[in-house]
Amino acid sequence: MMTKILTGELTFTSLKPLDLSTCTKKQIKLYFENSYDLNESLFTALKDESAFYKCPDRLRLPLIFYFAHTATVYVNKLLLAGFIKDRVNVEFETMFETGVDEMSWDDTENYRMGGNFIWPTLDKVVEYRRKVRNLILDQIDNTPLTLPVTMDHSWWGLIMGMEHERIHVETSSVLIRQLPIHLVLKPERWTYGPVKSGSSATENTLLSMEAKDITIGKPKSFPSYGWDNEYGQAEIHVPPFKASKYLVTNREFLGFVRAGGYKCKKYWSDEGWKWRVFKQANHPVFWICNNGCIGGCGGDLADWSHCHIKGVPEKILEKDENDCPSVDTEYRLRLMFDLVNLPIDWPVEVNYHEAKAFCYWKGEDFRLPTEAEHNVMRGKQRSVSDGTACDIIYSDNIEANLNLQYGSSTPVNLFPSNELGFHDVCGNVWTWVEDHFNGLSGFDTHWLYDDFSSPCFDGHHNMILGGSWISTGDEASRFARFGFRRHFFQHLGFRLVQTIDQPKDGKVSLPARVVNTPVFVLGQGVTANNGSLHGKYRVESVPTTNLNYCYEGEDSLVGILELEFGFRDSGVAVLAAMCVDYARDMGIPTNTALHLGAGTGRGAFELSKVFLQVLGVEPVGRFVDASLKLQEKRTLTFSTTHSNSATAINLNDCDANPERITFKQLTWISNELDSHDLVLLSHLDRVQNPKAWLMRVWEITKPNGIAIVGSLSGEWTLEKMQPMLGERMSCVLSEATEYHCRSGSHTAVVTAWRHH
Repeated sequence: MMTKILTGELTFTSLKPLDLSTCTKKQIKLYFENSYDLNESLFTALKDESAFYKCPDRLRLPLIFYFAHTATVYVNKLLLAGFIKDRVNVEFETMFETGVDEMSWDDTENYRMGGNFIWPTLDKVVEYRRKVRNLILDQIDNTPLTLPVTMDHSWWGLIMGMEHERIHVETSSVLIRQLPIHLVLKPERWTYGPVKSGSSATENTLLSMEAKDITIGKPKSFPSYGWDNEYGQAEIHVPPFKASKYLVTNREFLGFVRAGGYKCKKYWSDEGWKWRVFKQANHPVFWICNNGCIGGCGGDLADWSHCHIKGVPEKILEKDENDCPSVDTEYRLRLMFDLVNLPIDWPVEVNYHEAKAFCYWKGEDFRLPTEAEHNVMRGKQRSVSDGTACDIIYSDNIEANLNLQYGSSTPVNLFPSNELGFHDVCGNVWTWVEDHFNGLSGFDTHWLYDDFSSPCFDGHHNMILGGSWISTGDEASRFARFGFRRHFFQHLGFRLVQTIDQPKDGKVSLPARVVNTPVFVLGQGVTANNGSLHGKYRVESVPTTNLNYCYEGEDSLVGILELEFGFRDSGVAVLAAMCVDYARDMGIPTNTALHLGAGTGRGAFELSKVFLQVLGVEPVGRFVDASLKLQEKRTLTFSTTHSNSATAINLNDCDANPERITFKQLTWISNELDSHDLVLLSHLDRVQNPKAWLMRVWEITKPNGIAIVGSLSGEWTLEKMQPMLGERMSCVLSEATEYHCRSGSHTAVVTAWRHH
């Protein structure tokens, strides 16, 4: 075991989350150390140091990244929150800040997965984690605590770091489970679940649910930590339906596999079939056969196949750790660190495409549950007015496979059913649902983690609910809502659902929310996002609650092109000219400039006339695409709906230096942006959370540099921004200026800020 990586204690016992209305410093410290220890303890299962630099998934980074990542998130968030005053290691806090989220299963590998990228040594990462641990423990001791801890509280960032770490305990467990088995060793104190529980769960009966009206959402005043997507509210009418009492088991899914389900295109959606063909999938990812199936590892493990049973010691295959025989089939199941004969009463673990194919194989009227139906299946819930006592994860005796009671799945009939007859509505494995991941009514982001959820509100992520055996903290809460791309793997299964009322027109109404906003993906364009509902269902089609995506349409592109390039003295052109004047008058160096909210590039092109290097950052993909095309071709033509003639943009008519510019799509200010002589921030009027952009301006502005905030609406005044910028910067100038657009002359408010 790699116990040398531990900066605390080896443990696989998870504490219950904090009640933020009553918690003490001692409880906070214990919960922090427990979160930190759980994560490190998981990595002790790697057999040697070399395993940290392997890629268990071809579209994921080496494990060393995930081992370091959670510590850097503490530092980055706590610095923003004002809970700590200085960085620990800016190189690490940049390198390990951001992972990868592939758009599709056939994406190319990230450059950091290859052998040419030099990662720090394990010893240096362990030392970094130790420094962060000690820093936080010291800050807990020396920072005044007032209750309750709410979203605007500096301690909220600390709780955020703990819950983020617990998410990564689960995501890292999936990656470690994907490693070749010879690279892992079961740690001490790790206990797998039993193979069976009494009589076998052979009959997965459908239980009938009557129509019901429900309300989904977490009150902002609730005294536990929550991620942004949990808050808000949705009132939903749920028509009658039937659902299987158990999660679908390995036994049931084995029937689909043996019937040739993976070879029969008619069972699969178009998207699902493309995935199956590309991956050459023949069975669930954690099922192991002896046919040398293509593995999914990356880097120097790219040619590895898990499907070689004969190379694994027989004693692991035949019995579980309790000496209880499991049922022999042609498949084995990969647990975290071992292979066992397929436990047929455990829930199957599959991605969304496989789950939907199974449903269609069972019959065209079968499907997955919706979020609303999943909430109905939970049965009677205690009122949220009871505080944390209403949430399962705060129970002293959790009758569900949650919170690391076991180190694996368990039989679907191990824990008792609820009063409606359903087993494992919470825990064992997550459950796929039909809804696209999206915010609820009233959704807003938190400025400390503006892009935690909203980038996934694109119609390409389906929701998962219920938690798994390794879900702890907020992940295991009744309010938890997460979303994954439909081809993702997790400790994640599904339950069969059938609609009771079949309308005459054949269109079944589902209480499912499906995102209808077309999202432009840089390098790909707009891709279909309708999932796998096979066209027979009537669903609630809703816009995304991600404000950035609302600008991805062609009309928005034409609108901003006209706003930026339609007039010589357009708003952004005036702002850029003022930046140049301020830099000259205040003696600011002209080496580097950063434009946040670069739109379609007019501001960056203007700044490139004076500054030697210009970085244009924009969260809207379609705008960045236009900038890149204009930079490459130096010309761009667009037409507006109010004019019969086309407007041509020609960079050759001005003194811009496009070769000095780099355009990037970023939804937040990451450490990779570094610091600059001049920072222009011009998009506060069209971002989801302006505070998230303002709070980092001080760190990306050089000590002798200047930051310019331009509000074309005039809304962002000195008085409004002072609480967000004033602690580290002083306003040295505030003025109003005139600019022009199609609707006439307007007044912008411009403020200039420098370090104290």
